[in-house]
Amino acid sequence: MPFLDWVNKNKAQQAAREVPYHLLKQEAVYGDAAENLLIQGDNLLALKALIPFYAGRVKCIFIDPPYNTQSAFSHYDDKLEHSQWLSMMYPRLVLMRDLLTEDGSIWVTIDDNEAHYLKALMDEVFGRKNFVSTVIWQKKHTRANDARWLSDNHDFVLCAAKNKSIWKRNLLSREGISDSGYSNPDNDPRGIWASGPCHAKTPNQKDIYEITTPAGRRIMPPPGTSWRFSERRFEELITDNRIYFGTKGTNVPRYKRFRTEVQDGLVPTTLWLRDDVGDNQEAKAEVKAFNSEEVFSTPKPERMMRQIIEIASNPNDFVLDSFLGSASSIAVAHKMNRRYIGIEMGDHAVTHCIPRLQKVIAGEQGGISAAVNWQGGGGFRFCTLGEAAFDEHGRINAAVKFATLAAFVWHFETGIPSLQLSPQPSPASGRGRSVVEGEGSNNTPLLGIHNGTAYYLLYNGILGDRKPSSGNVLTHAVLQAINDIFPHAGHKIIYGETTRLGAARLAAENITFKQIPYDVKMRG
Repeated sequence: MPFLDWVNKNKAQQAAREVPYHLLKQEAVYGDAAENLLIQGDNLLALKALIPFYAGRVKCIFIDPPYNTQSAFSHYDDKLEHSQWLSMMYPRLVLMRDLLTEDGSIWVTIDDNEAHYLKALMDEVFGRKNFVSTVIWQKKHTRANDARWLSDNHDFVLCAAKNKSIWKRNLLSREGISDSGYSNPDNDPRGIWASGPCHAKTPNQKDIYEITTPAGRRIMPPPGTSWRFSERRFEELITDNRIYFGTKGTNVPRYKRFRTEVQDGLVPTTLWLRDDVGDNQEAKAEVKAFNSEEVFSTPKPERMMRQIIEIASNPNDFVLDSFLGSASSIAVAHKMNRRYIGIEMGDHAVTHCIPRLQKVIAGEQGGISAAVNWQGGGGFRFCTLGEAAFDEHGRINAAVKFATLAAFVWHFETGIPSLQLSPQPSPASGRGRSVVEGEGSNNTPLLGIHNGTAYYLLYNGILGDRKPSSGNVLTHAVLQAINDIFPHAGHKIIYGETTRLGAARLAAENITFKQIPYDVKMRG
């Protein structure tokens, strides 16, 4: 498969691996303590900071990146040279791919300027076989008669799956969908119905035969087609009153589909009209409802966010937006009972995003609130980027506490995010180690057992002695304590500052010892 090439592409490919891990610093909690996160900071650093904790856990990602047209959010550099834009997007897409569940998907809004390059970029990162579709979204309805070439009335939404073979889209709710296309002119006791043609566009020679209507009219399928049904099946459908020939029995036959037999939802299409999902004008009105300051020229409406989240996730799934903008995506995720992570680098993370989410918690009735019967509640944590977890020489930052280093070690060794390994919930999340440095953590050096191997970490006096250098060395006494308190008959990998045990004793105990900080590495 051919790939795009551009200046400094090799650096973009390395960036996802080489960007340093940073700690997340909790600044405030709003509403009920929850796993929902709003992070202020560079989204590349924030995405990398999330990897040890959320890799493989996010079901739906939506992003509205700069379009590279000098028309997106004023706080983004939206006049990037083309190769710089590609270099900006590539490592972020790689990290977002790693955060997705195997049956997750990513949705990206874009315009003509970069859409086709973005498609090629997504094919490279996610695999061409995993590309789902390109959606056309009607962003405005007025014609620009002063346009130099064509009036630009739509943008695109590109969708790719982590693994298309197992990704399943949800049906769209029929709520608000009219039954105006259904009627019951023949008073069928099965209720209202709609009709469709009885001929097939691709002809089958054996299904070309003559039909006689109730009034005696003889009908053949239209030229170049055949009937959809065999002659025997057609007779069965007529007997079952599934074929309609009009009130006088002379019309071309139509096949009846009853409303009661229609599936509960609608298959999403690739054409999203403003009447169905809103447009830029509607989105701007939603933003002004909580902040009248004109910051966003192309916000996305809540109805559009609802459609994406409804198609791509289920209640309690994680939704991520790393180009958060006006926070429409996570406001909708909150109202739809999804967990979420939003990342925004600008000051308006505080001036716009926090106030919007606070109003959502309070039960504001704008956007989709009435449609989903939103009454308020929930909460989120506001975080900023802290220090790097490791310096340029690989040494561990003194600010790193046990829970965070444990997450790095566990994820490096197993590829599993630490929130899935911990048997003891932290006070903040209720679901294992918290991503926020300094919060609740396990008080055991046993990180977990994976594929028959037990992983241990000796760090910051985890065995009881709180002096940083004590309890971090694998001695005979420490090994005895591990075997007594956290026994494991199989292979053991133990991280510590150093070991006093010889090679023969380590081999006899089936132990692989790894030294901090030299053997503490991050997954690429």
